[in-house]
Amino acid sequence: MTYSAFSVHPGRSTGVLADVWGRSAVRDVLLTLGAAGAVGLAAQIAIPVPGSPVPITGQTFAVLLAGATLGATRGAAGMVVYVLAGALGVPWFAGGASGWPSATAGYLIGFVLAAALTGQLAALGADRRPSHTIGLMAAGNALIYLVGVPWLAFSTGIDVPAAVGAGLAPYLLGDLLKTLFAAALLPATWLLIHKRIDTNDRY
Repeated sequence: MTYSAFSVHPGRSTGVLADVWGRSAVRDVLLTLGAAGAVGLAAQIAIPVPGSPVPITGQTFAVLLAGATLGATRGAAGMVVYVLAGALGVPWFAGGASGWPSATAGYLIGFVLAAALTGQLAALGADRRPSHTIGLMAAGNALIYLVGVPWLAFSTGIDVPAAVGAGLAPYLLGDLLKTLFAAALLPATWLLIHKRIDTNDRY
C-alpha cells in the first residue's frame, strides 16, 4: 500500500521528517528495522563508567532521534525490535552484549516509551525550532531515566539516591551535548527541506 506523496507538507506545523515525501508499507518496515539497527550500532560506542553497570553510549541519542524522525508508532516499534532481538541473542546491546540485562533493562523499556514520546512531540511540530527541540530531547531523556533509575535500584538492591549517582548523574553532560546537537540538526534539516520545496515550487 502506498500513501500519497508529500503527505506531510514541510510548510505545515505538524508531521515528521520521514513522511515528507510520502509513505508506503514497505518503507515503514524498512525505517522501523533501520531504527533498530541504528540504535544497535550506536550501542557499540560504549565507555564504561566506574562503579556503574550503565556505560556511556550513543544509544539515547539514536533512540530519541529515531522517535523524532519516524514518529511515535515506527519509532517505538523500532525500539521494540531492538530490545526483543537483543534479548533473544542479537549482540547489539552496549558493547556487543545480548540477553536480558537485569540491571539496565529499565533503560531498554524506557527507550520504547521515549521513542513514542519524542515521536508524538515531533509530529506536533516540536522538532522545528531549536528551543522546542531542546524540550523534546529533555522530555525523552527524562522518561528513560524515570524508568531506568528505579529499575537499577530495584535490580541491584541499592537505594534510589545511589541509583541516581550510578545511573543518572554521570550522563547528564553527555545528554546536554546530544540535546544541543539535535537542537541544531533537526530544525536545520526542516529548513533545508523548506528551501528545497520552495525552490521546486518556483519551477
